[in-house]
Amino acid sequence: MARYETANVNPDLSTERRKATFDQEALTNIVDDGKQKTNRRREIEHMILQDRRFDWPDYHFMDRNQSYDRVIQQCSYFAQKLRELPNASSEEINYLVNIVFPNIPFPLGLHLGMFINVIEEQTTKEQKEKWLPMAKKLELIATYAQTELGHGTHVRGLETTATYDRSTEEFVVHSPTLTSTKFWPGGLGKTANHALVMAQLYTQGKCHGVQPFIVQIRDLKTHEPLPGITVGDIGPKFGYATMDNGFLRFSHVRIPRENMVMRNAKVEKDGRFVKSPSSDSKLTYGAMVYTRAGIVGGLAGKCLAKAVTIAVRYSCVRRQSELKPGDAEPKILDFQTQQYKLLPLLATAYAFRFTGLQMMKDYNRLTQEILSGNLGSLPELHASSSGLKALTTYAAMAGIEQCRLACGGHGYSMASGIPTIYVYAVPGSTFEGDNTVLYLQTARYLMKVLQQVQSGSPATGSASYLSKKRAQRTTIDSRLQIDSLVEAYEHRAASMVEKAGLRLSQLQAQGKPLYEAWNMTAVMLVKAAECHSSVYTIVTFVSALSNVVDRTVRAVLTDLFQLYALYGISTSAADFMQDGYLTGHQLDIVNNGILSLLEKLRPNAVALVDSFDFHDRHLGSILGRYDGNVYENLYKWAAESPLNKTQVHKSFEYLKQSLQPGNQSKL
Repeated sequence: MARYETANVNPDLSTERRKATFDQEALTNIVDDGKQKTNRRREIEHMILQDRRFDWPDYHFMDRNQSYDRVIQQCSYFAQKLRELPNASSEEINYLVNIVFPNIPFPLGLHLGMFINVIEEQTTKEQKEKWLPMAKKLELIATYAQTELGHGTHVRGLETTATYDRSTEEFVVHSPTLTSTKFWPGGLGKTANHALVMAQLYTQGKCHGVQPFIVQIRDLKTHEPLPGITVGDIGPKFGYATMDNGFLRFSHVRIPRENMVMRNAKVEKDGRFVKSPSSDSKLTYGAMVYTRAGIVGGLAGKCLAKAVTIAVRYSCVRRQSELKPGDAEPKILDFQTQQYKLLPLLATAYAFRFTGLQMMKDYNRLTQEILSGNLGSLPELHASSSGLKALTTYAAMAGIEQCRLACGGHGYSMASGIPTIYVYAVPGSTFEGDNTVLYLQTARYLMKVLQQVQSGSPATGSASYLSKKRAQRTTIDSRLQIDSLVEAYEHRAASMVEKAGLRLSQLQAQGKPLYEAWNMTAVMLVKAAECHSSVYTIVTFVSALSNVVDRTVRAVLTDLFQLYALYGISTSAADFMQDGYLTGHQLDIVNNGILSLLEKLRPNAVALVDSFDFHDRHLGSILGRYDGNVYENLYKWAAESPLNKTQVHKSFEYLKQSLQPGNQSKL
């Protein structure tokens, strides 16, 4: 890529890039969802890279106080840049975030991602006019306070209360128990001055379930907590040193009636609880769908792509052992075992990128449908986003660790960038919903669709495979045809859904109440949801292929799709071989196909990771540098360690006490 070319590129990487068989720029445009978006992303990145205020700080040598202080300084500069783009779209804001805070959790994340989205989608016209301009200009900073010390994914179990006082037309927000303490919201500990609080609404002596409320928690001038507010940082975590995840308690804090988010439901002045005529209890899922769509493509998919980029580039710089006795040491990517570790992950990163793009398109379509009063596709999209969030975050977590291992000992160094990417990605398996719980939400939808099919109505959308007539044996052969691979995934998902549904109904027939039968089927239900989610990624990848115009790009993406699909079959062979659907001979074809694709994709490996178009700043890696000059920069980085500021560390005062008397300065 011309914008990254330097005069001193490692010759091994230069050789790799000349092997490419496809139009790399065309593939980058596809990854970005269009040439115009690629150009705009690069414009914003260039704007930041030219601004010395955003010079990359090395957080690895900072303690937590220093890290937080530095990231807040960058947040201040970020806010100034954001004001220079007053009409920036959500995509443009993401471009800005990704280059200013690459792999770095930052305290404005929930404000930009969740709070603004809720204001845009769930407030009245008057509320939007009041809150949205301030939020977009960062004149206030908010967090999303849902999770409590004793309550996470189970939203209905939240204990924080908001009780309406008709005499003053205010809500009284209160934390009645220790476990009702809001716990974990990002940016809450020291940064935010407002919080979008999810609380149980009480009015006229009745509880109306969890509703959102905007609560000011700190003084805008002094930043001191307001009366009745107890707030602070929850302490060190597994990474995320730059993020002030916090705790929050309310002691009878009063807020105006108008601070209830009231597009879908509201409390009138006299205390009556009124739902909007177009309201539906599931409308609050919209923000969750948006967030989970962002997690799939923007967290899981992007973090995996970064880790693979680092590992593939390094594998073409690192030379080790020998293939032919007496010859020079080969690049480690020339070893088939290294290809088997990395190239399926490369294919997975592309699959997740396309899945994330499709999910965001589905969300935008859903938003328009909701505005027109059509809520028909909301349950399906909520189910899909739940399962896909679970599938992709777990796969990314495991894949990033595989990339670290593939880099050998140097992968363990923070200089590799992979540990930082890992700790940035790994919370995705638990935040915005524990993965097991989310799979079960997907399964609940699938059980409803299964009942619908069994009653004679066809399934539609992502679960339409439940209505298809299924062959008893797969048609997979040495041609590795796309249709055969898609059918195999649909067959597996349908089989798993039906088996889970059968067990559920059998347990109920034995007299088990639904909740008990559900718990006794939960393992099968999770498996069914996982298989359903895999179908979505497979079908989405095929859809992306069908829209590719460039012949060379379509060819290499087809290779990636086949590798992604075959690897999934191989690593879950027992699922596909149930009831004789996939034979042992066909499994041999699958495994041999994987090995053939590794060899076929090997020459394009570096060009494929380059096509993600990550600037070195995005990667934060010495091993994955675009120029491939690893060793000189790794040595330079080590020399800059604070421990090397003096030849003799002050701790020698303790060491010398243990030295035997009479030891000489030299032995």
